[in-house]
Amino acid sequence: MASLPVVDLRTWRIDDSPAVVDRALRTAGFLLVTGHGIAPDLRAAVRAQAQAFFRLPERTKRPYAVEVGERGWLGPGAEANGYAEGTETPPDLKESLSFAAEAPGGAPPADPEWFAPNTWPAEVPSLRPLVTVYLDRMRRLSDGILELLGVALGEGENFFTRHTTRPTWGFNINWYPGVQTVGAPQPGQFRIGPHTDFGTVTVLDRQQGRGGLQVFTDEDGWQDAPYDPEALTVNIGDLMAFWTGGRWRSGRHRVLPPPVDEPSEELMSLVYFYECNPGTDVLGIDSHRYLREKLNAIRVR
Repeated sequence: MASLPVVDLRTWRIDDSPAVVDRALRTAGFLLVTGHGIAPDLRAAVRAQAQAFFRLPERTKRPYAVEVGERGWLGPGAEANGYAEGTETPPDLKESLSFAAEAPGGAPPADPEWFAPNTWPAEVPSLRPLVTVYLDRMRRLSDGILELLGVALGEGENFFTRHTTRPTWGFNINWYPGVQTVGAPQPGQFRIGPHTDFGTVTVLDRQQGRGGLQVFTDEDGWQDAPYDPEALTVNIGDLMAFWTGGRWRSGRHRVLPPPVDEPSEELMSLVYFYECNPGTDVLGIDSHRYLREKLNAIRVR
């Protein structure tokens, strides 16, 4: 999928990146960004500590188990993203460590639901300080991306960021084990089933693999997403598409099943979901009511 552009966040104010971004978000809902300032060694360190947790016996991880939309460990079989499209797929072949906004947002009715303490596994004490640094940098990066998107939409740099003064966010560390761990996939089973993200903007640090990310467009159907180890992958979600009146499309994607002929392939993604302030009205849609409904929809019961 060579049509996804690579945008340098250091130069977008003096080049034609806003027009390039507009075209990309009208077709695929995806782009790649460089110049993001997130060091490779930080990303690698977060992965290493998360891997130490995922490698623990299930009985050790079980006390951290939660449901989709909560803070903790999402174990095997917890979620099926295809449900969001109304497709009854088998559960996604992944495990996740899930974190979310902690500091009160200044809107008391929303605070108990959207702002709460995170759960940090005691078995990997180095994870917390690394993730804390990563999340701080992701917040600043995401506001920078939203400034670019505001200009690309023709509305100015603060068009979106004026609604991120007290935002919510979610952060998933997704582990995609190989066949030697999870067994052969069932028919129609993916590491993550086909879906669009639900919110504003997603910033993804991913690894390349045969069982990796695919992006859907009307023109090309499903295609492997281009990979650049120096770049982060950005896609917009449903709320952003609504916000633009349908000018931009929420990026439909999936993560392929683990390859049976490479049973040891396992991947890990760092997925940051950046949202607006609780209660933001997005052209008549209550942003966080919509988010909660979609999160509830992908729970496997």
